[in-house]
Amino acid sequence: MTSTTSRDRVLVVEDDPTTRLGLTELVRTWGFTTEAASDGEEALQRITAFRPSIIISDLVMPRMGGLDLLRSLKDEGGDLTVVILTAQGTVETAVEAIKEGAYDYLTKPIEPQRLKILLDKIVERQDTRREVKVLRRQLRDHGTFGRMIGNSAQMRKVYQVVEQAAPTSASVLIWGESGTGKELVAQTIHQLSPRAQLPFVPINCAAIPETLLESEIFGHEKGAFTGASDRREGCFELADRGTLFLDEIAEMTPATQVKLLRVLQERKFRRLGGRAEQSVDVRVIAATNANPFEAMKSGGLREDLYYRLNVFAIELPPLRQRKEDLSLLIQSFLAEFNARNSKSVSAVDATAMRILEQYNWPGNVRELRNVIERAVILSSGEFIEPKHFPPLVIDSPDVVKPTISLQPGTTVEEAERRLILMTLEHTRDNKTRAAEILGISLKTLHNKLNRLRAKVPGKALTES
Repeated sequence: MTSTTSRDRVLVVEDDPTTRLGLTELVRTWGFTTEAASDGEEALQRITAFRPSIIISDLVMPRMGGLDLLRSLKDEGGDLTVVILTAQGTVETAVEAIKEGAYDYLTKPIEPQRLKILLDKIVERQDTRREVKVLRRQLRDHGTFGRMIGNSAQMRKVYQVVEQAAPTSASVLIWGESGTGKELVAQTIHQLSPRAQLPFVPINCAAIPETLLESEIFGHEKGAFTGASDRREGCFELADRGTLFLDEIAEMTPATQVKLLRVLQERKFRRLGGRAEQSVDVRVIAATNANPFEAMKSGGLREDLYYRLNVFAIELPPLRQRKEDLSLLIQSFLAEFNARNSKSVSAVDATAMRILEQYNWPGNVRELRNVIERAVILSSGEFIEPKHFPPLVIDSPDVVKPTISLQPGTTVEEAERRLILMTLEHTRDNKTRAAEILGISLKTLHNKLNRLRAKVPGKALTES
């Protein structure tokens, strides 16, 4: 049951004094703050001071009825939710009120339980809308949407679909390369939904042996198979009334996909080895690394399951296609790992940033996060430098290697000095690796460095 607070203010608009008093008192017993008005004109006067979030209004009243009140509120652009009360003979007019923006209507005499359920749904809807407003402000100010980070056009499209899908119970299919943040999107959808206070249960279909996957999803009875010594609840039971996230859905066997489809259609399932069917209320969000349409054509994903899951489709772009988000992602990761490791790294220096911008990020955001975590741990100063990156990033063919520009008149000694320093920078001061690249022994490299230090003390290893 949804809890209410004083911010959930309800204005009851009803011309009959007995009905008005009865409704006001009833709604107040459910934890709402209430006030009453005898018609639409009085309601408009009370709205300014009372600031209700919900209006329960009779349809037919003297001076100003519910339909005219609704139109006046619409003209003022307020963010109010209106429920219309109507007698049996005016249901057609109530339907017109829905078209004008009313949330719903109830026929008189009012059934208290129906009204209570309706008000709870409105509160859930308004909480979600408030949360979305906060996230929109967050996105505008900081380039983030919940735990998702990015201000690129591609990510804004993702946020738009998340915002549309979240308040519903519809299935969602997320697809994108490994490391793009599919589970993060699923968590955000759950957190913005009316199910936010209920379980979010993730399961990776590719990480569980095929023989155990069905048991993990649907549960099993004692003795259902060798080793089943006790009855066990599956993910559907654990996620009841909440959200089940099925990652790598295309890795599920066709037989298990058929059973999953049946649960999605009928909201019922049977434990492995069990006889009794159980009803379940679960929202399913599925994800795959593969293009789901291609997976369907190749037989990895059943066509009927694909269309059942694909109510809302979200394609996550790889990081290489949204490199304008790199700075936002890096700053977020720096803040996280500074706090975790008691460090005070403030930024990535210009040279290191150029490397990150050139790198193709095959592991996407997950790989970037790991690279920044490593760099923060290795850094002893204020800035992250190229030497703090793993060889895989530094030596990537995507990264343009530094070059030496020599002008006529440059001495052989000066050219050698620049070459040595550039190679040391490339190897992050790994002299053994630098000697291999230069084609000389480690002892020869040390001798050359010592001669350079003797000629210009403190300069040879700091300039390039």
